[in-house]
Amino acid sequence: MTGKRYILSAIMTLCLLTLLPQRAIAQDETYRFDLGGGLGMSGYLGDLNDSHLFDRPGLAANAAWRYRPDTRWAFKTALGYTGLNGNSASLASALPGGKEYSFRSTVFDLSESAEFNFMPYGIGETYKHLRRFSPYVSLGLGFAVASCGEATAAALTIPMGLGIKYKLRPRLNLSAEFSMTKALTDRLDGDITDLYGVKSSMVKNTDWYSRLVLSVSYEFGERCPTCHYYD
Repeated sequence: MTGKRYILSAIMTLCLLTLLPQRAIAQDETYRFDLGGGLGMSGYLGDLNDSHLFDRPGLAANAAWRYRPDTRWAFKTALGYTGLNGNSASLASALPGGKEYSFRSTVFDLSESAEFNFMPYGIGETYKHLRRFSPYVSLGLGFAVASCGEATAAALTIPMGLGIKYKLRPRLNLSAEFSMTKALTDRLDGDITDLYGVKSSMVKNTDWYSRLVLSVSYEFGERCPTCHYYD
């Protein structure tokens, strides 16, 4: 009887040892999506500011949804709010006729961007050498609407970003990102255009805005809750 008990105990132990790695795999980094938002400050580059990114900072906020096909890539849909303001007193050179200008505007934008993580980002799956933090870069295409007094402008945008992500918990992420967005318009600052007599175009004399934002996001959507492989 004693021998049979030892054999039965050994078989049960082997079964447990076999099952434990599979269960660990099932509980590893298995989420496809994340949803979050962030707050920070904004800056403006255009006719009334040609060099100082955050000379007159405004408020920046966004909400973002990501699809995460793997640990290196993410595809982000973001809705953003940006407050911009400028004053010709910031210019190093004088404007023709000694004129002075200032403006305040709000910009709402919607963008699609691809993010690339320099390190395999996540928790778990130790055989993939995942890291809880990773620098990343992003590039995308968007559309913005700006309101400045009674003037309204709409334009395509090209957002470019550089940041770092840190995984606080298996589903909770913290990130800090600096981004520059080129707007294919010269009217984010209202009707202040061609102050030096240089005509604008889709590329030349267009306005830019920058954002420095701290964000938090939460992951959801299990990849494979009942099996032990990754697609």
